[in-house]
Amino acid sequence: MTGRRGGGNRTREMARPIASVNPPATRRALPGHQAVRAALLALALAAPLGGCALFGAPEEVRGNRADPDLLKEITPNVSSRADVSALLGSPSATSTFDQSEWYYISATSHIRPGRVPGMENQRVVVVSFDDRGIVRGVRELGESDMRNVPVVERTTPVPGNERSVLQALFGNIGRFGPTTTQPDSPGPSAPSP
Repeated sequence: MTGRRGGGNRTREMARPIASVNPPATRRALPGHQAVRAALLALALAAPLGGCALFGAPEEVRGNRADPDLLKEITPNVSSRADVSALLGSPSATSTFDQSEWYYISATSHIRPGRVPGMENQRVVVVSFDDRGIVRGVRELGESDMRNVPVVERTTPVPGNERSVLQALFGNIGRFGPTTTQPDSPGPSAPSP
């Protein structure tokens, strides 16, 4: 009878429905799946705008910026050209006809997409020297000291006639005749074999 019980248990186990370990996949959208899809779409559309510097371009310091703390160390009637050069470095410019003034010119610029670079914090520090090379004074020039220099819109005339863009592109078509070509075979001066 024990064999029957064992055999009966086997049939009952086989008759039981088998539960799948991996349930079949359903086509339902997972919670947040649409949010992920929208985020990927927004990222794909925003990628070309990466070069537009939406958050602002990095600022660049141009020129030789004279640190205000270092300027305090320059003492008129005591400091020499060598002292100023050691503290501030070489000047951005000097006076035109002599070495009586050194100019330290600096500005902060940032590139604006599709426009001219923007300039901020323009600063000019002038160090004046006497004939012996000793500092006479240090002053800073501001925007009120700047002169507005208008840009001249004129162009230099060139002899000849004004050509349009189409004339410049197609002007040489048919202008020159056919070129003479060299024959492929050697000429009469070539030795024959």
